Amino acid sequence: MRSLLSAAFLVAVYYLLPLDSAFTTSTVLGLVGGIVAVALLLSRQIRKISLSQRPELRAMETLGTTLPLYLLLFATTYFLMDHSASDSFSEPLSRSDALYFTVPVFSTVGFGDISPRSEPARLLATGQMTMNLLLVGVAARLLVSAVEQGRTHQDAPAVEGRSGESPGAQ
Repeated sequence: MRSLLSAAFLVAVYYLLPLDSAFTTSTVLGLVGGIVAVALLLSRQIRKISLSQRPELRAMETLGTTLPLYLLLFATTYFLMDHSASDSFSEPLSRSDALYFTVPVFSTVGFGDISPRSEPARLLATGQMTMNLLLVGVAARLLVSAVEQGRTHQDAPAVEGRSGESPGAQ
């Protein structure tokens, strides 16, 4: 439930924030800073997953918060880029269009109805694809490892309890 509420909150913020600034170097730095923040959030959550009583549930909650934040960072950047240079994409992007473009790039479906036309837009989409590979590959592996570690952490007291029993108790 928390994941759903977090994702809904992030989407609401995306639609309500006044996004009327131009696409500048600070926009790119903001995106990079946002990606670093997502990585830090993910690493913090991975530690919590490994110590959790329900590591699988905590991992799903982490994905439910981290993934929307990551996608909305790119959607915001695409939106600002399009509003600064209207020839960046094959059609004008509303916030919904920017989000719509972000998700097929993330999922590698690429419907083709919206495409990057300018070199900066193509570079940004390429950067997102590269980050997607890292997110899916590295983050998925780290999450799985944290869940396995959490399961091991849960099983440890039960194993110790059995090994500490007296020989007559068996």
